[in-house]
Amino acid sequence: MQPNPIQKGDTVGLLALACKVDFEVLRPAIELMENVWGLKVILGESLTSEYHQFAGTDTVRAGDFQRMLDNPEIKAIFSARGGYGSSRLLDSIDFTKFQKHPKWVVGFSDITAVHCHIHTLNIESLHATMPKLFLQEGGEKSLETLRKILFGEELNYKIAPHPMNRLGVGEGQLIGGNLALLSHIIGSESDIDYDGKILFLEDVNEYLYNIDRMMIQLKRSGKLKNLAGLIVGSFSDCQDNDVPFGKTVNEIIEEAVADYDYPVCYDFPVGHEVDNWAMPCGREVRLLVEEYGVGLRGSILL
Repeated sequence: MQPNPIQKGDTVGLLALACKVDFEVLRPAIELMENVWGLKVILGESLTSEYHQFAGTDTVRAGDFQRMLDNPEIKAIFSARGGYGSSRLLDSIDFTKFQKHPKWVVGFSDITAVHCHIHTLNIESLHATMPKLFLQEGGEKSLETLRKILFGEELNYKIAPHPMNRLGVGEGQLIGGNLALLSHIIGSESDIDYDGKILFLEDVNEYLYNIDRMMIQLKRSGKLKNLAGLIVGSFSDCQDNDVPFGKTVNEIIEEAVADYDYPVCYDFPVGHEVDNWAMPCGREVRLLVEEYGVGLRGSILL
């Protein structure tokens, strides 16, 4: 189910589902949403709360999220940043009203856990840049893809070919996000069915051996076997041990899916880089991987 597109004059919510955030950093994003996009922004208590590394206690963050999910006037909810902590809230949230009146939930990185949980409810959500990063230098395309999908424009992406791409066409619901979070939620109530889906992956600041371990976890748990396609995004600031692991991130992923025949594309602009294009999780999409480039398309439902 797709939440309705937002439009000028709508009310949106801004909170912090995970790590604490410097509120002053958010002021330019709030001004953009209000003065350029024409939205009214309701601010959560978590934006100015602090509990160790978190944006307030679990109770504060969950309270913000619950109130914004339940408020019929709020048409979209933005997490100001990621970090760690959103999965701590999920078992305490009542999604009943949200299921009856879906709205966009926006974020990436740690917010992957939230996207997966929402996917179990058969509702789309938006893996995209967050307010803390709205005005970072070079991030104009990322912000514009977010705006377009929020306001109801179609998904139509094209990127250059990569020598490691595996050619083909795949169609299915778009799922994915941060590899560490996808691995983290396996076996929980937020775990999702990968069969027939187009999976996208990204991560940041991981050791190469740990990326391999997480890919093996996905493979051994059957997550990679029946995909309709795989999109490999940015794996930023990866580290190696003193004794080299011996493979790049792309080679690790290539090995993990070598037994399967669905299309695979590499270096897609999604992840912890300035190029982090919005990905509507749960959207029916078509992935076309050809010699001369890669296309990803998904229509809105009117």
